[in-house]
Amino acid sequence: MSEPVLKAEKLDAADDLAPLRDRFLLDDVVYLDGNSLGALPAGVPDRVADVVRRQWGELRIRSWDESGWWTAPERIGDRIAPLVGAAAGQIVVGDSTSVNIFKALVAAVRMAGEDRTEILVDASTFPTDGYIASSVARLTGRTLRAVTPAEVPAALSGRTAAVLLNHVDYRTGRLHDLPSLTAAVHAAGAVAVWDLCHSAGALPVGLDEHGVDLAVGCTYKYLNGGPGAPAYLYVRRSLQDRFDSPLPGWNSHVEPFGMRPEYAPAPGALRGRVGTPDILSMLALEAALEVWDGVSIDAVRAKSLALTDFFLECVAAYVPGGRVESLTPVPHEERGSQVALRCADAGDAMKRLIERGVVGDFRAPDVLRFGFTPLYVGFADAERAARVLGEVLGGA
Repeated sequence: MSEPVLKAEKLDAADDLAPLRDRFLLDDVVYLDGNSLGALPAGVPDRVADVVRRQWGELRIRSWDESGWWTAPERIGDRIAPLVGAAAGQIVVGDSTSVNIFKALVAAVRMAGEDRTEILVDASTFPTDGYIASSVARLTGRTLRAVTPAEVPAALSGRTAAVLLNHVDYRTGRLHDLPSLTAAVHAAGAVAVWDLCHSAGALPVGLDEHGVDLAVGCTYKYLNGGPGAPAYLYVRRSLQDRFDSPLPGWNSHVEPFGMRPEYAPAPGALRGRVGTPDILSMLALEAALEVWDGVSIDAVRAKSLALTDFFLECVAAYVPGGRVESLTPVPHEERGSQVALRCADAGDAMKRLIERGVVGDFRAPDVLRFGFTPLYVGFADAERAARVLGEVLGGA
């Protein structure tokens, strides 16, 4: 038995989070694509069946009150809150990440004031964030400047209205310094908006602790909410009375059933709601979040770093020299929960990996991405993935 296999067995035996794997429906595939779509929590199918057959099928419209449908957006937001370091009453669930970025960025520009004429956006951002930021700039009459997160402090000025940044780079897995960048944005008098899609559920975020103004994120990655699960919007409590949504809907009205022609926003984070909540996917998400009961996000982070360290160690042991280059930072303070490897024939390599039971994903033109979800990925999985990668790239 090889040294990496023996080490994996030892690490798995000492892993306090290992029993959490039983909270998911899994097979013998090594699933390292939870940074795109999380695995299915075991309690979700029965919960969805109950929502469809009993709540919708029998109670029908009564379920808005009797089954708690009406309060689901803020109730589920309060379940997400501890995972991103937020107190209750600051997160509302609903709509897509893209829609929430639009809400947050327009609201940020409005908070900043008319004399602030520039928006900064992460130049390495996921494309949607850039598309939305460009649209917001056109709609609000601001200019848009793309800079890397490292360039943000120098780019800030009295003209800066808002800054939209990703906590973790989706290509490389690089973790950006949310505390110091938020502080720099605030020192310039601007509003900080963070995209948490690749960090929430994988590492501590500390929204309240670090004074983040607005944040958005999806729930189908490390939060395992299911395909197309609704996103969420965080509005810091001290800013909630200034949050002026560009999408005021009946669901965010202070008196939604008053059907008044004039809009008056609801108090608190509720003004981030828009239309009728997407109940089926929202309640599937609520069931999925139960896997987090009793789980420490700090313990998840510790295992994430140990997993990615071990995977990189196994890659070095198994993969022929010169075949891959790691794009993921080595320092723990700069690493999210994925490993990105540059490989000349990455697309073909990933197809062959999947055929052999190791599922990651490919990002054009040459990146293999492996996402490590500590709730259900173990060290034996990391060893097997690296070993199969070595065989694929070595021609075995």
